[in-house]
Amino acid sequence: MPTMTEPQEPSVLVTGATGRLGGRVARRLAEQGVTQRLLTRSPERAPELPGATPVRGEYGDREALPRCLAGARTVFMVSAPESAQRLAQHREFVDAAAKAGVTHLVYVSFFGAAPDATFTLARDHFHTEEHIRASGMAYTFLRDNFYAELVPDLVGEDGVIRGPAESGRTAFVGQDDIADAAAAILARPADHAGAVYDLTGPESLTLGEAAAVLSEVLGRAVTYRPETIEEAYASRASYGAPQWQLDAWVSTYTAIAAGELDGVTDAVPRLTGHPATPLAEIVAGARG
Repeated sequence: MPTMTEPQEPSVLVTGATGRLGGRVARRLAEQGVTQRLLTRSPERAPELPGATPVRGEYGDREALPRCLAGARTVFMVSAPESAQRLAQHREFVDAAAKAGVTHLVYVSFFGAAPDATFTLARDHFHTEEHIRASGMAYTFLRDNFYAELVPDLVGEDGVIRGPAESGRTAFVGQDDIADAAAAILARPADHAGAVYDLTGPESLTLGEAAAVLSEVLGRAVTYRPETIEEAYASRASYGAPQWQLDAWVSTYTAIAAGELDGVTDAVPRLTGHPATPLAEIVAGARG
């Protein structure tokens, strides 16, 4: 007679499931029939998905992480919220994952991650990558370019994008494309062990060209006005942000000026089987 078997524990853990990227990845895995565990500070806010079990925990929670990670073999790791402690939180989470027996970690990094990257937060991503490499776990790094969905947020109330980006270019990438790529990797992680993917959109645009796209899609005038670095710091000083955050904001633009966010890759179509989505289509979709 056939015997009853216990349901298998989810072997995939998704972090940031209440966020824009983690939530997208969790939904795609559910559509594929993948059982998963969703790590979140607020399980009541986690998406209700078939085969998905929310667990309460967060980066830096040394008490909860061993329980949350137990039994997981593959982990999708989005970066922690921006803070002065983010790199330390990343390292603690990576250590906890390795200790719990995780065999493969898929980490959401940043385009051009390097120890001397102009964009200050890209340096944190590089050091997180290095810690993952040293952990002994298999890994895959998704080095995303600037999120296309955030481009409208650069526009001031007067319809002007300001920053010291000069005429540099950025290959803005859509979060749906990133989620499609991540879900494909998580479905067959062994096929992507040790891989580093630069995820970009289909075109590399100056902020002036991006402003023109926004003007057409939003139906109102949007322009780009270059600032000097000194002007950029001065214009953002009124927010009362700490120095590390001001440096991050300004270096987003200086990284563009330095050409460090330029360049289109074929990673999105190669991983997903569909073309990368243009900025205009993403902005139009966000309006709908």
